[in-house]
Amino acid sequence: MKRIAIIGGGLSGTAAAWQLARDGQSEFVLYEASSRLGGIVETARVETEDGRFIIECGPDAWVTEKPWARELAIELGLESEIIASNDAMRRTYILRDGRLIPIPDGMRMMVPTQWASIEESPLFSEEARLAYRNEFQNAESLRQSALKEDVDESVASFVRRHFGEEVTHTLAGPLLAGIFGGDVERLSVRAVMPAFVKMEREHGSLIAALQRKQAAQTQSPAVFTTLKGGLQTLVERMQTALPSHAVRLQHSVHAITRRSGQWELEAQGTRENFDAIIVATPPHVTRQLLRALHEDIATFLEMESTSAIVVALAFSKEQSRGLTIPSGFGYLVPPSSTSEDIGNPQLLACTFVDQKYEHRAPKGTVLLRAFFGGSAAKALMGDADGRLIALARQRLAEALVPLPEPAVSLVRRWPLSLPQYAVGHVRRIERLEELVQTMSGLHLVGNAYHGVGLPDMVRQGRDAARKAVQTA
Repeated sequence: MKRIAIIGGGLSGTAAAWQLARDGQSEFVLYEASSRLGGIVETARVETEDGRFIIECGPDAWVTEKPWARELAIELGLESEIIASNDAMRRTYILRDGRLIPIPDGMRMMVPTQWASIEESPLFSEEARLAYRNEFQNAESLRQSALKEDVDESVASFVRRHFGEEVTHTLAGPLLAGIFGGDVERLSVRAVMPAFVKMEREHGSLIAALQRKQAAQTQSPAVFTTLKGGLQTLVERMQTALPSHAVRLQHSVHAITRRSGQWELEAQGTRENFDAIIVATPPHVTRQLLRALHEDIATFLEMESTSAIVVALAFSKEQSRGLTIPSGFGYLVPPSSTSEDIGNPQLLACTFVDQKYEHRAPKGTVLLRAFFGGSAAKALMGDADGRLIALARQRLAEALVPLPEPAVSLVRRWPLSLPQYAVGHVRRIERLEELVQTMSGLHLVGNAYHGVGLPDMVRQGRDAARKAVQTA
């Protein structure tokens, strides 16, 4: 049988291994440097006197409109575990001058589908409202000047062309930072918002395009989907199907070479040969592993990655009686409010977990997840848990209410976990893939290439496994 190596046991690598085990057409080895599979997909299940808190240490859901994570969950027998976000309570706030101002109803990212909500919202000035009206009225000129096929630009530039500076700063900045942990002045609109680029080319006005799309829909599904027992359930269920001898935890791959049509891997002082390899490591690790194969690989994989810190705070029923948390999913902090002063790091966002999802916290309790990102996460990465918990409580109190010492607290650090899709990303990855195709049996997967969401990770991992069997 063909032998396939998978380097990296995050969600993509684990999905690749599961697909190979399911198909049963090859032997494989999954190398993971840490002591567990799943990467940033991790769920803490904490029992208290009030009941169980289910705390996501990394991502808390997948985007419903992308089908691949749901398909995997069903194949794993987890259909009864699938739950949607509580969209009846879906309201997100922007923190401005110490006040939480709700994002108007009917928004798709920074694009409105309801005029009334824009006109009535205190989030926007009259200048911003005028920019929205002009975008709708100037549909044809926007279509004529739409981004050409071989041209890219930053998200900020794209949004400014449509809606002006205020909307770019107030909404696009915090929304995209919350997803990518990045700067809209540098993020590629083709890589990050391809659907909007397509809308511009076809309709000119993004507002007009979304209004037409909404009118054609009979019912909109919930925006987010997750699992009752936490997203780690996906990884756990896949891991049970993997042969124990094929999973090598705490095994770092140190070198990859190509010899006589096979791939030789060096890990923990041993060397093994494989017909194909699936590299599912972060880009900075992949770059080092593959640098010797071709000098251009390192160039194409030269991308910035940002870090994230998650601080979860759970409050008992007794404590929660004194907490007044706004109704909704949470809030975002605009980049201008995120100080670059390392002595005064600000939050990127906060999720009101007990309101966003059922089954995450016992009834009558409060569960909050605070996020530090960008320069703040980088500056705080080495700080002790106690310091990070105290700082998160301080920042949350500035936006919400004073918070007592939590009944449960948790800190997770995710260094260099968010690759930045800079302007030109799509073309750069195309050139990388053209080069990789000349190296028979080499496959690259992960959040550095074609999307950062869980469905993208699942799709890439499973597709790579199928291709590895065919091309090895």
